[in-house]
Amino acid sequence: MPRILIVGGGYAGFYTAWKLEKRLSAKEAEIVVVDPLSYLTYQPFLPEVVGGAIEPRHAVVDQRRHLKRSRVITAKVTKIDHAAKTVEITPAVGDAWTMAYDQIVVTAGSVSRTFPIPGVADEAIGLKTIEEAVAIRDRIIRNFELAANLPAGPARDRLLTFVVVGGGFAGIEVFGEMRSLASALLARYPQLTFDDTHFHLIEAMGRIMPEVSLPTSHWVLKNYAERGANVHLDTQLKDATGGVIQLSTGETFESDVIVWTAGVMASPMLRNTDLPTEERGRLRVQADLRVVTAEGEVVPDAWGAGDVSAVPDLTGKGVGGFCVPNAQHAVRQGKQLAKNIVAALRGEGLQDYSHESLGAVAGLGLYVGAFQSGKVAVKGFPAWVMHRGYHGLAIPTWERKIRVIGGWGLNFVLGRDMVQLIERERPRVAFETFASRPKPPAAATPEPAADAPKRAPRARRKPEAEPALPGAKGVEAPVYANPAPEPAQQ
Repeated sequence: MPRILIVGGGYAGFYTAWKLEKRLSAKEAEIVVVDPLSYLTYQPFLPEVVGGAIEPRHAVVDQRRHLKRSRVITAKVTKIDHAAKTVEITPAVGDAWTMAYDQIVVTAGSVSRTFPIPGVADEAIGLKTIEEAVAIRDRIIRNFELAANLPAGPARDRLLTFVVVGGGFAGIEVFGEMRSLASALLARYPQLTFDDTHFHLIEAMGRIMPEVSLPTSHWVLKNYAERGANVHLDTQLKDATGGVIQLSTGETFESDVIVWTAGVMASPMLRNTDLPTEERGRLRVQADLRVVTAEGEVVPDAWGAGDVSAVPDLTGKGVGGFCVPNAQHAVRQGKQLAKNIVAALRGEGLQDYSHESLGAVAGLGLYVGAFQSGKVAVKGFPAWVMHRGYHGLAIPTWERKIRVIGGWGLNFVLGRDMVQLIERERPRVAFETFASRPKPPAAATPEPAADAPKRAPRARRKPEAEPALPGAKGVEAPVYANPAPEPAQQ
């Protein structure tokens, strides 16, 4: 029975495995999915996770729950030797091993693309994972808690200054959600005012959101200006060392939260493979999603899709002739890839991938959105409803759709959840603070030097009894944060 090995469990990988399970019988092929995470992250929901509008676990899809006939391996593929049809699999714990395959599907996705700007690697945080989105949300809320206890001044300004780098869809959406969350938090902190908060989006190009028309992008800029959020166009981030932001315009300010959304690049795992890649490091594939060499020759039994692959855009609207790296393409490529793999196994004809974009829709914070399809543009509340409607139905599996849409309904009645759990990053602090520890061993008495004058021996005293300690002998008594009150004197 042939083994189909899928490298990466994101959109393209998950949908490929999901659809293969439905199209192939259990006796036709063995499906193996290898990914360092055990879940698919629905990245269009990351901005709403930042804004507290979606419970973080609802924005991910459990692979093992929904890929019922696939073997899911939570580990990294660290080497692909397609000539020998083997991969090296390296788990987080334990030794690496080699697995053979008959067909390989590379859908390893992308990672944040950064530039060697001083301070970015040390101070900024990306927006590619659910963990990053949760961390941004928690830091915003925590900064409000800290700032409320400080007088007006540089320290408070730094805590309440938020920066997003990148004016594409991801940057614009998270910027709007951060502004919306901050506005909602102000109602809880009477010590702070709207003018105490500062939002800056930095974009190197002369416009934002290239996927929409220029008038729509101008409307977004106007909307953000009315909400007190500054967008710096034709501006580059020059330095972020220590949280001190230096822009190419000469402007300088400090920030405690810097979010980087300025582009993505193909997963670096492709560097350790014998499969052909193109100039930008993406896997070379043709329109039917089979891997090809630079000369256009098909590499047998190798397939690719999603952000990690340079998939030709047959509609002619893609950047550089290739499909842009977004969820809309990755999902549909995964579905087409499953059809073509089944056709190849059964000796049937393959179909090219072609998808005409349905348009672009963005959420800009609670009750604000923007939609563009051709010359049709919708702005404000109707576009926000369209955004939620589309993505609420687009997230895979009905189980996740129900959780997300149900959460939106509860938020409409109860309000967004604005509790931060930033201490989850150090969960043992409370336990360690009050945990009893063994007493350190007594220091040994040093032997007197040979040439030191000898003193007359002292009379030995009878050792006093060791004082009784609570708990085991030799263990310090625990310290309680709130000790019980002393009993009243009779």
